[in-house]
Amino acid sequence: MAKKQVMTALAALEAHRVEMGHQRVVDLFAADPGRFERLSLRLGDLLFDYSKHRLNDATLAHLITLARAAGLEEKREALFSGARVNNTESRPALHMALRNFSGKAVQVEGRDVMPDIFAMREKLYGFARAVRAGELRGSTGKPFTDVVNIGIGGSDLGPAMAARALSPFAKKGLTTHFVSNVDGADLSDTLEKLDLSTTLFIISSKTFTTQETMTNAQSARARVAAVLGEAAVGDHFAAVSTKLDLVEKFGIRAERVFGFWDWVGGRYSLWSSIGLALAIAIGPEHFDDFLRGGHEVDDHFCNAPLQENIPVLMGLIGIWYRNVWGFGSHAVIPYDQRLARFPAYLQQLDMESNGKSVTHDGALVSFATAPVIWGEPGTNGQHAFFQMLHQGTDVIPVDFLLAAEPVAADAHHHDLLVANCLAQSEALMCGRSRHEVESLLRKQGLSQAQIAELAPHKVFAGNRPSSLFLYHRLDPRMLGRLVALYEHKVFVQSAVWDINAFDQWGVELGKELCNRLAPIVADDKADTSSLDGSTAGLIEYRRALRSSQ
Repeated sequence: MAKKQVMTALAALEAHRVEMGHQRVVDLFAADPGRFERLSLRLGDLLFDYSKHRLNDATLAHLITLARAAGLEEKREALFSGARVNNTESRPALHMALRNFSGKAVQVEGRDVMPDIFAMREKLYGFARAVRAGELRGSTGKPFTDVVNIGIGGSDLGPAMAARALSPFAKKGLTTHFVSNVDGADLSDTLEKLDLSTTLFIISSKTFTTQETMTNAQSARARVAAVLGEAAVGDHFAAVSTKLDLVEKFGIRAERVFGFWDWVGGRYSLWSSIGLALAIAIGPEHFDDFLRGGHEVDDHFCNAPLQENIPVLMGLIGIWYRNVWGFGSHAVIPYDQRLARFPAYLQQLDMESNGKSVTHDGALVSFATAPVIWGEPGTNGQHAFFQMLHQGTDVIPVDFLLAAEPVAADAHHHDLLVANCLAQSEALMCGRSRHEVESLLRKQGLSQAQIAELAPHKVFAGNRPSSLFLYHRLDPRMLGRLVALYEHKVFVQSAVWDINAFDQWGVELGKELCNRLAPIVADDKADTSSLDGSTAGLIEYRRALRSSQ
């Protein structure tokens, strides 16, 4: 019944889109002077402006009907109650408990997990404070000056993004680095500039078996043992893992091991001990602020009416464009250089979560799911791909992120940054008509023939949708809000599409094939006859290239 209701709601949206025709957002503003106030929401000092989208009150009503037809409110309740919403792995998805400051219990299988969370957080904070204060030192007695986090996926993207975003809040003289790629250049280039005697390594792998992470970890361990001696390993390594036996075998002491739980998915794990490198960098107090920002959004998501709920509207507007308009990608443009890794972080969050083609019960989905998420900081993007955003054949909705005031940056530069962001948002919406272009060219003294030749190239279609998130400054609490908003947006869309946002079986096949190919690639005499023709041919050509040198 729910599926039928969802399809009915989507059909109503399709009909509504036809009714809207080619109605332009600028005309909607002209007809409604109060549109900005009506179509923007506030959460503390954060403003979410969605007034530049191709929608009106009827659109929003249809979208809310779709959300209710999909059982969004019931699915949200199941998520927060600890139900096994990750049905393919038979587990809850309760990363929100890691940032729970409500004082209420969080039940997993009938047991309150908050005492365990508080205990692990205090252990993590104690370790972070000791490193920051220079009380915990390397094997030569020197305090640590560098922290290298070795992980991949959620064990890298989250802490790496946040450490960059919050760098003004980091302790001076203590630098955080992130190594993820199994390409040896990643580790080699990082370690080349470090003094191993003052370097702390954090191995972030829940299973302590992740191929890329453990390859890098073993190489780092070998480097430390070679330079400082085997006995130094225990002084220079910590781990975020649940596999104590493998960690002990590696040479890491139990007091330097920090765990988390199977109900915390990798791409949602920044809130957990995976955030150890971040907690060391910015300190426990700022890390607490980051958690509190996430909790504020959880409270808003659970309690605000759907039509006044920021992540709900983010998700529904995304569905409006993906499933009704057929827009296949979505750009995230932070006007903040320190948020340079935010689009990459959202790529995993969104596309690994919702890049699915079957529903919870295994049936093929009947409509498109996750759009391609991509982006780059402004103003750099303006001189790269904004040409396509403005005049390309594809319409690409955009999220702009903007702080009212900078953190540790020049105010004049920031004024120019703000002007650029607002100008791009305005230009995408308003565009420039053929009549306007011809008038401008005429004023420049061009002949009618020149105008006719040049005008088509200077026309901007406009009516290209964007949201804008405007907030006071990018601090730990605001970053926590932003991350949690996008987490819940992803969940909203998964609820409407009836897909599991919390598994990632799509990454498994490549891992399996890599494990099969690794020994063949490493052995130039290994038989390739069992492989497909392309793979065998590529391996043989590589062998020929290597032997020719």
